[in-house]
Amino acid sequence: EPEDLGIKPGKWLKVRGNLQFQSYDNQLSLMVQGFTEAEAPPPLTDDAQLKRVELHLHTKMSGLDGTIDVDQVVRLAASLGHEAVAITDHGVIQAFPDAHWAGKKHGVKIIYGLEGYLVDNPETKERPFHIVILAKNKVGLKNLYRLVSYAHLDHFYRTPRIPRELLQEHREGLIIGSACEAGEVYQAVLTQNPNALEIAQFYDYLEIQPLENNEFLIGTTYVQSKGDLIRINQQIVKLGERLDLPVVATGDVHFLR
Repeated sequence: EPEDLGIKPGKWLKVRGNLQFQSYDNQLSLMVQGFTEAEAPPPLTDDAQLKRVELHLHTKMSGLDGTIDVDQVVRLAASLGHEAVAITDHGVIQAFPDAHWAGKKHGVKIIYGLEGYLVDNPETKERPFHIVILAKNKVGLKNLYRLVSYAHLDHFYRTPRIPRELLQEHREGLIIGSACEAGEVYQAVLTQNPNALEIAQFYDYLEIQPLENNEFLIGTTYVQSKGDLIRINQQIVKLGERLDLPVVATGDVHFLR
């Protein structure tokens, strides 16, 4: 029994073992060979005078993607003094009910959204761009539900895709963000697309993210150093200034801390 080994809820452990595929339940399991007590990490604090609001966050309802328990992240936002937090799982909205109750419980406003897969032509097998969609009112929430349904029922190919035309039809009450490096604005700036300004005009706000999020691009065609990543973020900020669009710093959060 875990209790006999001194393992109790709230204790932090460092665990060592081999990761093995278990055929009887089709899962990866860690075969534990040893563990030791670990120090609890220091509590997180936000000392900023003006608190930020996270607008790009994936919970464990985001398939094979996020690891976050909804209640825990809303509680953390409250403890940091954040007034609101957005839930933007990939293509789905299953976290909304839990988020609603967690928001009530912890006194945090929930911004309901998702990170969708945008395509121009659903007939072709083009690679979709990531896009963040936030509901600003009940009309927007209903349109978000419609888009999720259409994406799964009519336009599913590997992912639940949202055609641009359909998004335009159901755009009332929605706020559209440019998402991460898999979004079309970042890609346009990255590849030095001369139409970057025109592409960015489609959005209500542009996103920039921590350099660490995009470090995997270093050594690829357009990115040789961290300096290049800094320049891309600066260019996105300039696009926002030229188009009079807000530019927000998001975390593309997949982990609680």
